[in-house]
Amino acid sequence: MGELRNGFRPAIIGIGLFLVFGGVMAALAGTMLIWPGTGLDRLWSLNESAHAELLRCGSYIGLVFWALSITLIAAAIGWSTQRVWGFRLTVAVLCTQVVGHLVNLARGDLLRGIAGILIAGVLLLYLLRSEIRTVFQ
Repeated sequence: MGELRNGFRPAIIGIGLFLVFGGVMAALAGTMLIWPGTGLDRLWSLNESAHAELLRCGSYIGLVFWALSITLIAAAIGWSTQRVWGFRLTVAVLCTQVVGHLVNLARGDLLRGIAGILIAGVLLLYLLRSEIRTVFQ
C-alpha cells in the first residue's frame, strides 16, 4: 500500500463518502421497489419518471439495486482502506457510470447524459492520475 500524503486525504474521504452514499441510496431504492406502497414511496416524487421505468422491470429489479448497494459499500471499504481491489472496483463503478450516461445520451436524455458523463468522467480521470494510483500500490 502506498503512502497517503495529506494532500490526498480529502479525496480519499470524499470518494469513500460518495460510494457509501450511493450504496445507501441503492439499498433504499431496492427496498422501495421490493416493498412498494410504504411511506417511503413519497420519495419517488423526486424522480417519478425513473420510478415508472423501474416498475416496468418487475420487482426483481429491487434485488439488482441491493446487489449494487453491496458492490458500492464493498468499493467504499476497499477504497477507504487503500486496497488495490478497492481502487479497481471504484474505477469499474465509475466506468459503468460513464457507460450508463452514454446510454442516457443515446436515448435523448441530453441534460442527464452530458452532466453524468462530465461528473463521472472527471472523477475517473482524477482517479487514474498516477499520484492517486500509487496510493493504492
